[in-house]
Amino acid sequence: MRKFFTVALAAPFALAALGLVACASEEERANYRIVAEYFPERSMLSACMEARIPNKTENPLSALSFELYPNAYREGAKYAPVPEAYAPAAYYSGMSYGGVRILSVEGAADFSVGGEDENILSVSLGEALFPGERAELAIRFEVSLAAVDHRLGVGERTVNLTGFYPALCAYGESGFREYVYAQYGDPFVAECADFTLSLTVPEGYGAAYGGTGSAATRDGKTVYEISAPDSREIAVVLGTFSRVRTEANGTEIEYCYLDDETPERTLEIAAESLAYFSETFGAYGHPRYTVVETDFPYGGMEFPMLSMISASLSAEELPAVVVHETAHQWWYSAVGSDQFEHAWQDEGLAEYSCALFFEAFPAYGVSYEKFVGESERAYRAFYSVSLQLFGADARMDKPLTEFTGAYEYRCVAYDKGVVLFDKVRMLTGKKKFLAALSRYCAENRGRIASPEDLIGCFSRTEASAEGLFASFTEGKCVL
Repeated sequence: MRKFFTVALAAPFALAALGLVACASEEERANYRIVAEYFPERSMLSACMEARIPNKTENPLSALSFELYPNAYREGAKYAPVPEAYAPAAYYSGMSYGGVRILSVEGAADFSVGGEDENILSVSLGEALFPGERAELAIRFEVSLAAVDHRLGVGERTVNLTGFYPALCAYGESGFREYVYAQYGDPFVAECADFTLSLTVPEGYGAAYGGTGSAATRDGKTVYEISAPDSREIAVVLGTFSRVRTEANGTEIEYCYLDDETPERTLEIAAESLAYFSETFGAYGHPRYTVVETDFPYGGMEFPMLSMISASLSAEELPAVVVHETAHQWWYSAVGSDQFEHAWQDEGLAEYSCALFFEAFPAYGVSYEKFVGESERAYRAFYSVSLQLFGADARMDKPLTEFTGAYEYRCVAYDKGVVLFDKVRMLTGKKKFLAALSRYCAENRGRIASPEDLIGCFSRTEASAEGLFASFTEGKCVL
């Protein structure tokens, strides 16, 4: 097995020179080429990632920081990936552990694994990487997969491969943003990059993925060649799927499902929501969109060009989840934000986008007023109980690690977020509100937008919008 790994994965990365290379173009994105093989008998992924990383900051860099998300699944992790309340459902055979082992980093002077929770790979470049220059690295690593129904792991019927590779930390005013894997919310903050993945699996494994690709089977193994340009990450779900397909606004849409009794209905929801958001917020921007039913303990999870939908959803729950995750193709995939520090900025907006969709499609039986009203009631109930027991913290703008639990996170980031955007719409009027969202998308596509970028699009329409946002996010407005 070791011999196969060395021969099969080394060849694609035989670069003439690794290290620092001058003259990256201004338009150049980071580029990642990953060659990996999944070994189910060992629940292990062996991989090598070639990373071409331009310095697009204004500062010389002596080191690069990469998130090691798989280490959240290791035994003894300070920030476990699954909240305690969900652990019995997620760990279907009892507690199980995984993690990542960095084998080598070619093109670097040195490397180490550290951070607050062994979650950061620090790569020393040896000499300064100046703005306009590019670093070229080859990182070899192995990922042990826990037996867990979650973002990363071997599930009961599927294998979820998301966040499995070293992911370059986004760069901020104080340097690289090194975030732990918070239990609540999505601690993933990444710039757009170009990804290619060559994934070898035993014959018989189907794959659902974000991007375009092809498959070839030989000698009992299938190799998936996947391309995901201009994406914040690349994600794959392995399993035995049935598939249905359609098209909307020139985009091919595929639904990969396990036991959905009404797959055509689910596909229609995905198609209608993708078309509606394309027309309302701005073009989708990719040729394909995939929705996959998988083993997952929550409603769903978004990735560029891919949405994971929990196989445990009821028929009544499914439409809102599909619409919400599809909205994330704009509020996360196209327009990024710092989800760790400002979860409301994309979760609140994605959830409010559901209200807009159901308003436009009354046949689903959920009116705009009902959707917003239920969100407000849910938040008021949370605040009332929280105030009595703990002294409620009404702030929306706080790091994921400051939320006391999944209930508070849901009520503050999602429900209060819906109410916030509804109040902004009441202030500006629907037409100007939608125009501001469209402007926000156009001006920030491909970027990590700040809260000020979002708020500014509304305050240009209505000056008092800034104060309204502040009253919610700073906790002055408690409803």
